[in-house]
Amino acid sequence: MIISMAAGATEFEINHVIDRVHELGYQAHVTRGVERTIVAAVGSAGHREELGALGAAPGVEQVVPIAHPFKLVSMQVKQKRSVVHVAGVAIGGDECVLIAGPCSVESREQLMTVAHAVRHAGATMLRGGAYKPRTSPYEFQGLGIEALKLLREASEQTGMPIVTEVMSTEDVELVAEYADMLQVGARNMQNFSLLRRLAKCKRPILLKRSPSATVKDWLLAAEYLLAGGNSEVVLCERGIRSYDPDMRNTFDLAAIALAKQLSHLPVVADPSHGTGRRDLVPVMARAAVAVGADGVIVEVHPCPEKALSDGLQSLTLKEFADLVELIGRPLRKHLEQSPRSATA
Repeated sequence: MIISMAAGATEFEINHVIDRVHELGYQAHVTRGVERTIVAAVGSAGHREELGALGAAPGVEQVVPIAHPFKLVSMQVKQKRSVVHVAGVAIGGDECVLIAGPCSVESREQLMTVAHAVRHAGATMLRGGAYKPRTSPYEFQGLGIEALKLLREASEQTGMPIVTEVMSTEDVELVAEYADMLQVGARNMQNFSLLRRLAKCKRPILLKRSPSATVKDWLLAAEYLLAGGNSEVVLCERGIRSYDPDMRNTFDLAAIALAKQLSHLPVVADPSHGTGRRDLVPVMARAAVAVGADGVIVEVHPCPEKALSDGLQSLTLKEFADLVELIGRPLRKHLEQSPRSATA
């Protein structure tokens, strides 16, 4: 239930509603706006009639059922769009954030080359895989902690915050020590043990959509994070499973628009995984921005044909610079305002 307090409701009246929500066995999530306060009663304790009766409480304007199974991520609960801050970079704000870097960290030379190049071109965040979930056990699995240390060094040199994937509950603390934002990969979107652990982590989360997940599934996965206490969540559309052999996935632009309608959380797009083809990445990145994406995350490699993973979908350094021009936003302004001082 959503309990909308009247404009001018007193703190005593608001606290009375919160206390009653707790008495009925629900969690009370409070959103305080400029003019009014919203109290969302979240849980499955029953007592719906008793909750509805709060419409008669002093200071309450109305009580409305939440229409979707996802509660806290819903636009009903929070009508103002959320902005997630990652070490000074605002995702969901006025500017489209551009996140770029290699699929996998392969060496110090490779990472530093990419990091400095994408920063110069206009990227605001650096991505890079330290632990790689691969379909085959014989493929490159990532450099692990060595990659995390290299990513931190690249961040210190360029001033860009870093995002990297965490694959297991055992690695959360370690990855959080080095990364500014933790990514939940598509394969782990419904790894509920991992989601519950990340809900207690004091790092923003990038939640990728599983290739077989509906938008409802995706938003319910985000609900695990918010319900557990972590409201700093960004959704990422990265394509759904396709029958077309010419593309890795079907890049679901409609899902970006729908997620923006249903949820207050920021949404970024991953056209690299969404298509699996570097020649389609630039135009699909532009399309994603056109339908409302708050950012784009792409893979970049200095020599894609030598990449240890995802070379076919990785942009060259020049192609990334061209992509920045294609999207056509004032990227450098954000870099100049970054709270971190670049040392390179």
